[in-house]
Amino acid sequence: MSNASPLDETFPDAQDTPEGLDSSLNFIPSSGGTGIQEPAATTTMTENGHGVTKSASFLDVRSVDASSVPPLKRSKLSTVVNLLEAKTAVQEHENEIAEVVIVCEPEQASLMMGGLHPRGSLYERPINIDTAKQQHGEFRKVLREHGVRVLTVREILAHHVDTNMSARVDLEELAFEALKYEMAQGHDLVSLAEEDRHYLSDVYKREVISAMSTTQLIDTVMTNPTVSLLPSYRDTGLTASYRFEPLSNLVYTRDQQITTCRGIVMGRLRSAQRQREVQVMRFCFNKLGMAVAGEIREPGFLEGGDFFPMGSDLAMAGIGLRSNIEACKQLMDEDLLGTRRFAVVRDEFDQHQDRMHLDCVFSVLSDHCCIMLADIMGDSSKTRRLVDEYTRDAASGKYKLTRGNVEFSAFISGEGYHIIPISNEHQLQYACNVLNLGESRIISVHPQSARQIVKDPRFNGDVQVIDFSSITSMYGSVHCASQVVKRIPRK
Repeated sequence: MSNASPLDETFPDAQDTPEGLDSSLNFIPSSGGTGIQEPAATTTMTENGHGVTKSASFLDVRSVDASSVPPLKRSKLSTVVNLLEAKTAVQEHENEIAEVVIVCEPEQASLMMGGLHPRGSLYERPINIDTAKQQHGEFRKVLREHGVRVLTVREILAHHVDTNMSARVDLEELAFEALKYEMAQGHDLVSLAEEDRHYLSDVYKREVISAMSTTQLIDTVMTNPTVSLLPSYRDTGLTASYRFEPLSNLVYTRDQQITTCRGIVMGRLRSAQRQREVQVMRFCFNKLGMAVAGEIREPGFLEGGDFFPMGSDLAMAGIGLRSNIEACKQLMDEDLLGTRRFAVVRDEFDQHQDRMHLDCVFSVLSDHCCIMLADIMGDSSKTRRLVDEYTRDAASGKYKLTRGNVEFSAFISGEGYHIIPISNEHQLQYACNVLNLGESRIISVHPQSARQIVKDPRFNGDVQVIDFSSITSMYGSVHCASQVVKRIPRK
């Protein structure tokens, strides 16, 4: 990892003390890891007195060198960190080497609130927050051992805020939008004394936000609090009660956007409680200087777990329970894919929460090998997927339907892929939801299917198994919990 950066003065190196994570990992076969431990989080007090916890992800955010961009020349939307031209977001194929990955560590406040009622928070099972944080920390450590630059949402939000006023003001604006003041139901402003009405105003809210520490600002962004006020006629004249709309699913950073040959495309999430996640991720990309190529608008829905880059010639998206054809049309009409062909994989006969996204039933292991849920394979399958292939006309630049209703496994086999079938039992344990770091370096959470993969003579890579059970409790695995925004194209 690069240590030379003009941002070093802002973020001194974290301590080399391990986080206390269990370092015993299951390698199949052993890939001889570097043994690098993620540095322990430390707290540094800055001149304004706001303490910010810093971990290894700060080193990755800091290492994005902004030295070539004079501070006064920087865009208002990317005043903190600018990626060099070589770091432009791009992803052509799942088997290309992953260089930059954005994750969101299980954050205490919002995750705690989501854990109070897992089912209502879109979780599969109750969770243990401490275990989730430990397992996610191990996941980040494994990514770094493979040479991946890992950026976390919370630390992108915090970066430079204590030393750069533009960064501070940008984060305050994001928190301002998240925080709401209102009169309690059955009351209105006229029930308040004249001098108390100020305390429901935007002026007062800005005064409150301007006094917050960086940690408070981020907690406000992550929990989306609404403060309901009642006249008390004593003491301060007001009594407050609180409700929150926490971003309890932001740990799955795959879903809010996709990364194509054209760059980042912001999605539109199907669940109302997850809509604000897109705004937070867009803020992060702006802060990193990563241009957003486009966005999905109503009536389109697009979630990142449904998208697979299959090379410079082909991109693939699933539609059904979460994403829809309207989003796919926008991707084609606005030339946001950058590929000659686009395969739309239709889930019309299943549409089950356990198989909500395409990455729940399919993953790319190499240039010519993949895994797929066995139950969806074949024309006779009651849960089969059907593929419509669109091809871009060179003259008009428009995509046109060139093939329709092709059974999914037949389509994939026709693209030259050997399919390793995954049983229904193993799919329910997230066997299909693996993360390919490039050159067939696979991270899995399921030992039995990992053994099945490495025993297959057509697979020539490595599979590393990690314990992710507390994260999978929230209905997702390692592919869901990572947004690869930069892979190295093979030209």
